[in-house]
Amino acid sequence: LQLPLRAGGARYRQGQFAAAAAKFSTALELCSKGFATEDPLNSSPDDISRVASFIESKLVICYLKLGQPGIALSHSQRSVIQNPSYFRNHLRQAACFRCLQRYSEAARSAMIADYLYILAGGTGLETSNLIQLYWQALIQEALSGEVSFLVLYTPFEKEDKADKIKEANKTFAEKHPDYVQHIFTDPHGIHLLPESAESLPDQQYLLTLGFRDKEIGKTVETSVTRKLPICPDQKTPFSPSMEKETGTFWESTGKKIMAVMDFIGSTKIKDKRSPCARAIEQFHHASLLGRLQRGEEQSQVMTQVMAELATVPYLQRVSQEDDKLLQSLTADAMDILAGRTGDRVWTKIQKV
Repeated sequence: LQLPLRAGGARYRQGQFAAAAAKFSTALELCSKGFATEDPLNSSPDDISRVASFIESKLVICYLKLGQPGIALSHSQRSVIQNPSYFRNHLRQAACFRCLQRYSEAARSAMIADYLYILAGGTGLETSNLIQLYWQALIQEALSGEVSFLVLYTPFEKEDKADKIKEANKTFAEKHPDYVQHIFTDPHGIHLLPESAESLPDQQYLLTLGFRDKEIGKTVETSVTRKLPICPDQKTPFSPSMEKETGTFWESTGKKIMAVMDFIGSTKIKDKRSPCARAIEQFHHASLLGRLQRGEEQSQVMTQVMAELATVPYLQRVSQEDDKLLQSLTADAMDILAGRTGDRVWTKIQKV
């Protein structure tokens, strides 16, 4: 394993990124066969996962250098799956999303990176501040090109939440009269914003959203406020004759809804609906892509689901019931990626 790793490092330093990626891919293949340590017979799963994550991270950098962020993203997600508690893996994922102009998802990755850095005992204020500045810039990029909705963050302490939500909705309407076709405040999550470590630590916010399109706003609210997220086009079972209708829905409405959902996730670490709520949203997204026969995109989203699920236990407390759901959804994601069919927990959730 050391030989291809050293060779890959040498090629990288020489600027030969394609050759470096080939060497790191060879190392990854050896790692998958158990050669993660000098004694393969005694290699633990954790040893193999950490080494695999390290190699995947090298491939991320190579493919970013080669101008192939899509491939880099796949490697970054696998790196997260193998070692979800390491903050740099999430930062690399953020870089990939940013290169793909998926700014809300990049912001979420940066937020998680900052959270994990502090959780792991990171004490460097400069490091945390840099991550927070990156997170802040990504949030601004996500909003800069958005025309269908606007947001308002309201500081929240221990006031009566219902009263605070009413106040936030009223304030939003007064400030943004062009976005009052539908207004709601996320009731199931306390949001965080990037702020310097010396200023307002642990300040929490309510997130209020206003929309130009009433139907999109209502659909987003329905999904966000339910115990488990739903996909808006799943009111009727899918059949081949509905494929064109599904495609029309995705282009006209689905993309806009997912953009809002992604943005909501960019400042929400903990979700009171369920620790798996964000992953379930992505399951719906992947399911819709599957019905559109966009297999490559579906696989990418399912890999993202696995990375999200792998990270969940580090972001919030997981009950025994939630852990069971987490394990079941992870197994479902693996089955879907492998092309296996059968009865799944995910299938039952879809029918709720």
